[in-house]
Amino acid sequence: MDLPGLIPGNSEQPIDVTIRRQLVPMTLDAAEAVGPTWQRAGNRFLLRIPNIARFLLEEGRSIAFEAEDAATPQDISVFLSGSVFGILLHQRNHLVLHASAVLAGGKAVLFCGVSGAGKSTLAAALVERGYPLVADDQCAIELGEDGIPHTHADGRLLRLWERSIAELGLDSRRGDPMRNRLRKFYVHPATASDVPVAVGAIYVLGEVRDSQQPRVERPNVVDATKLIAANAYRPLLVRRLGQREAYFQGGAKIATTAGIFRLRRPLGFDRVAATIAALEEHWASIGLRNGAS
Repeated sequence: MDLPGLIPGNSEQPIDVTIRRQLVPMTLDAAEAVGPTWQRAGNRFLLRIPNIARFLLEEGRSIAFEAEDAATPQDISVFLSGSVFGILLHQRNHLVLHASAVLAGGKAVLFCGVSGAGKSTLAAALVERGYPLVADDQCAIELGEDGIPHTHADGRLLRLWERSIAELGLDSRRGDPMRNRLRKFYVHPATASDVPVAVGAIYVLGEVRDSQQPRVERPNVVDATKLIAANAYRPLLVRRLGQREAYFQGGAKIATTAGIFRLRRPLGFDRVAATIAALEEHWASIGLRNGAS
């Protein structure tokens, strides 16, 4: 199974996830929870993307898939490396955020928000400024043995709409389209991190009017903790997998050890430089020195 959109890794590392094509059932026996397109039974999770494929995930370690109808390998790979892997990370009890991240001051800086909030565009602009890409679209966080939240490099290319690519001057880095008839493309980052790193800060993106300057606000710990759960990757899964308490505790830990902030900035590609300047100023104020490392 070809998986486009991935950054080549170290082939000598132990296998962490097994992906295989095989027959996948339509239902799970003794399902404990059922949704419109999914079922869960113990450590098994069945997801059906109608007319694309059925995916069976087990113990956060293996993924089996069976294509449906006239689905193309390209169609399957988009869901496999996106939503399906997000579910697998949930199975591992990671905090999985709908976020993109770069490396700044030796730590991961995450940008959360709904689809279309500009997470990938902001991350891509920062990568061009010399901040290595850590993850795009989903970030997996776990507490290390030292109690410090760490996020994992996801090994995926950036995913950007055609206009963002043009406005940021990234045409030379543009790869294949994610799906036919979709004007969203894989984009090769200038540099990327490939190791877990401590979380330095999390920003939830918001918008201000064009005449206003970008600003960073720090909510209280309770509100900051709520922002983590609100920006989970597939929030419904958090509830159905019984992980709400883990997100609350993890969010409180992140709020006190790293910091959770609101980044309000004007939209528009001509204001990206001002947003980056505001970020770099804020990083300096919280001890994240300017620069990637």
